[in-house]
Amino acid sequence: MSSTTNSPTHHTSTIGSIGTPSRRNTELALLVFAVVIPVFAYANVGLAINEEVPSGLLSYGLGLGLLAGVAHLVVRKFAPYADPLLLPVATLLNGLGLVAIWRLDQSKLLQRIEQAGTAAPRQLLYTAMGIALFVVVLVFLKDHRVLQRYTYISMVGALFLLLLPLVPGLGQNIYGAKIWISVAGFSIQPGEFAKIVLAIFFAGYLMVKRDALALASRRVLGLYLPRGRDLGPIIVVWIISILILVFETDLGTSLLFFGMFVIMLYVATERTSWIVFGMLMSAAGAV
Repeated sequence: MSSTTNSPTHHTSTIGSIGTPSRRNTELALLVFAVVIPVFAYANVGLAINEEVPSGLLSYGLGLGLLAGVAHLVVRKFAPYADPLLLPVATLLNGLGLVAIWRLDQSKLLQRIEQAGTAAPRQLLYTAMGIALFVVVLVFLKDHRVLQRYTYISMVGALFLLLLPLVPGLGQNIYGAKIWISVAGFSIQPGEFAKIVLAIFFAGYLMVKRDALALASRRVLGLYLPRGRDLGPIIVVWIISILILVFETDLGTSLLFFGMFVIMLYVATERTSWIVFGMLMSAAGAV
């Protein structure tokens, strides 16, 4: 009788002591692939253009690997239960982007536009700056939920950043797109920062409104249609994305902002109808 009574207590303590796996070793293994693949791509570009391995291959691989390693150690220390896929995916995309920029550096056309070989090293410097900001956020932002206090402030800040390229004397028209500003001799795209701020706004808004957005008034062709008054936010964002397209002449940025909102809507509500509506509205806006 006593052994039967003690058994559940024993099992409960054993299960509780196991804990949740951090999956940081999984992240580290994926990071190795995320660094190795761009290094091979870098070598492939050199062999295709000059039929020899690029002289900067070792420094490129070590630089990218060092930056990824620093980010991994900080995540292991300050966010041990973070998703193990995000950092490797970001590292891989960034590494391949650096290879693509270096390939363009070798183009004679680009050499006539700007000094040869300057874009890729500068981009690697921006990568280091991004990792530094990444570390600052992880160290000082202990609880991401505090960002919900700044939901609508984030919306205003994002709109401000998006409108900066339209300010006379500050914005620049490069290759037909008005998405750049020039500050102290440096050209930057404020829209890149607006993406982060908009993500904070979308997350905060959907956290409060997701139940209302998930409600459906009727079902048509297998899709649950949201109520008319719940279409307001997505229509507003659609209009803003169209305005960005019209005044800044940049289809990619417009679709990116709108697509980010639609995908976050789908994640929050699990309604396939939002994806369908988003694609139809994006197509209409592009046309």
